Amino acid sequence: MGEPNILLDSLLAEARISHAGLAVRINAAMATARRPTHYDHTAIARWIRDRAIPRGDVPEIICQIIGSKIGRTLTLSDIGMTRNRIEPDEPGLPQVIDQAVALWRGDLVDKAFLTGATMIDGPAAIAPVFEWENPPHEPDVSRRGPHPVSRDDVQVLKDARARYEQMYRRVGGVPVRPRIVAFLNANVTPLLKGSHDDQTGRELFRAAGGLVALAGVCAYDSDRQALSQRYLFHALRMAKASGSLAFGGYVVALLANQAMSQAKHRYVIQYAETALRGTRDHLSPALVTDLHILQAKAYARVGDRASCHAHMRRSETTAAQIREAEEPPETGYVQPGLLECQHAEALRRLGDLMAAQTYAEEALRHADTCHLRGQTHRLATLALVLAERRELDQAVATAETMLERAQGMESERIAERVATVADALRPFDARVVRGFLTRVRQQARVPL
Repeated sequence: MGEPNILLDSLLAEARISHAGLAVRINAAMATARRPTHYDHTAIARWIRDRAIPRGDVPEIICQIIGSKIGRTLTLSDIGMTRNRIEPDEPGLPQVIDQAVALWRGDLVDKAFLTGATMIDGPAAIAPVFEWENPPHEPDVSRRGPHPVSRDDVQVLKDARARYEQMYRRVGGVPVRPRIVAFLNANVTPLLKGSHDDQTGRELFRAAGGLVALAGVCAYDSDRQALSQRYLFHALRMAKASGSLAFGGYVVALLANQAMSQAKHRYVIQYAETALRGTRDHLSPALVTDLHILQAKAYARVGDRASCHAHMRRSETTAAQIREAEEPPETGYVQPGLLECQHAEALRRLGDLMAAQTYAEEALRHADTCHLRGQTHRLATLALVLAERRELDQAVATAETMLERAQGMESERIAERVATVADALRPFDARVVRGFLTRVRQQARVPL
């Protein structure tokens, strides 16, 4: 299944034209031009579902029909019907807004939205990061719209992101994602299409981008990878419009983290290097630390021990500079013990199990200061190291605590971590292991 034409679908909703209504208008226009057609609502649905393009000048007529209803001129690119499928190098900001709105509208109305789509790969996966890093940048993001946008409106978006992030940390991305998507549609769309000056507009894109990025995180946590990637690309484009290099670097770090989960280790390294280079010392120490951690893990996965150790050292140097009160809200996940946990993962991959255990135990000494999600990951890391060292009693005891912490979380990523620990212990035929595996199966029977 390919991607639907979300741009056409969204524009029809904005114009309040049904599929049947568009078909009637197209047939009337073609009859006037003495080229009669007999389209009906099923044809329109197929164009959207299959991203099909009708013959002749019908796409141009669609632009005229919808454009006259919404009061602006539309191009074939605006309605998703560019015949050669080659988009401009970088779409203008109004088109960027339309594409973002179309994305989260499609996500709202269709529970299976982009389920069959694949992640963008190859040069197209690097292009958004390249465009973020390089000119041209918007000299002015002011906009004239139907309703004025105030600083209070922007603050509402900031408060919403903070609230949804706390919910995500407590219960996982599966139940939180629909809430964020509904908020984007009901509250963010009107503001992005509202009226604001340049300064307010940049603050708006920064705040809206934070919510869009969190929607991407929740989609990632729900194992909706193609959807997550699209959200993160839009968040990165909003970061560019906001002028905040630090926020852009954070979004690139999210892309690197997703690439890590997909075993695309070269992308991880490239994304992280781009973020560090493109932000020109605008990143906070916490984010620099995380980017070096990601590179260390990626190098460990490809077996480059020297590069892994080099980035571990750099991350430890920058971690010493972290001042929590001076960090932006998005980097709150870089909590005490995160570095040690991630280093333990890297060292385990390199086979340095004694050093990995030392780091993993140090990470757990800080566990009470972090949220349950972080505790679950740290316990899983230590359990994996202990399992590989064949310390079965300790491994199972740690894994049991991990199960307790994971109780009630609706997160595909957490479920994946639990399954990884279970797989590591499964080869051992011991009573304590069999008991743990039974409890994992029982917990897995409760659906997300």
